[in-house]
Amino acid sequence: MSENIKIAIIGGSGLYEMNIIQDSKEYILETPFGKPSAPIVVGNLKGCRIAFLARHGLGHHLTPTEVPYQANIYALKSLGVDRIISISACGSLREDYAPGHIVIPDQLYDNTSNRRRSFFGDGLVGHVSMADPFCEDLSNQLEQAVKTTHAIIHRGGAFITIEGPRFSTRAESGVYRSWGMSLIGMTTAPEAFLAREAEICYAVMAHVTDYDVWRLSEETVTVDMVIQTLNKNTSIAMEVIENIALHLNSTRTCNCEHALADALITRRDAIPNKTITKLEPLIKKYIGN
Repeated sequence: MSENIKIAIIGGSGLYEMNIIQDSKEYILETPFGKPSAPIVVGNLKGCRIAFLARHGLGHHLTPTEVPYQANIYALKSLGVDRIISISACGSLREDYAPGHIVIPDQLYDNTSNRRRSFFGDGLVGHVSMADPFCEDLSNQLEQAVKTTHAIIHRGGAFITIEGPRFSTRAESGVYRSWGMSLIGMTTAPEAFLAREAEICYAVMAHVTDYDVWRLSEETVTVDMVIQTLNKNTSIAMEVIENIALHLNSTRTCNCEHALADALITRRDAIPNKTITKLEPLIKKYIGN
């Protein structure tokens, strides 16, 4: 089923379609982990084969917890995707990351409690390194693409993922700041973890929509506030994606494609055949038939 797709875009709140993709077609896929959030749109952009997936589904009907993260990443892997850029709305937990700015984080803290964080289990154990959860090479390319726009960009910072769908209390927001967190959102974990298990490069273009609720001089965060800021940034996001498509490195120079090389610990003859079949797109180069 591989489409030789160079990169996939996962759109978050406010970004549900990409009209800049040409000659597009939709894939409605079934995976061992269920259906993806929405049909995957595949087409051409600036000579680059690209895929797009609306994280929360068409019409935004999936809460952050309900997003089928495993199915989404598995489906993209099945189509041959080896790089993903996540476009994510987030709150800022620091003064200098202001609403309207774009941040490319370099660290991730998972504060969720009700999500499947791994493809492994059912007789196959894998321990994947997540010390640096975002691909530095893809993040570098994303940074350069954002710098060609008029957007204010920041590089680095720890991104905390909360369960949602509610926003934080002031006490929670204050605690996250005391922990040294820079950004807060609801979907980057487990998406980044699953991408690494699938040996897919993953980077985040985080659009700051608000100051969460810690900054008492600011209006309390609302859905309307988030969407208004995202609507303003949509043209920037499209420009960045076009730049990425035009200048994306033809080959990967990172280690993401070898993430499972030393991660699988279960003895081959102890792995159930049904598990091998289920995870075939992820493990075939290590397990074989």
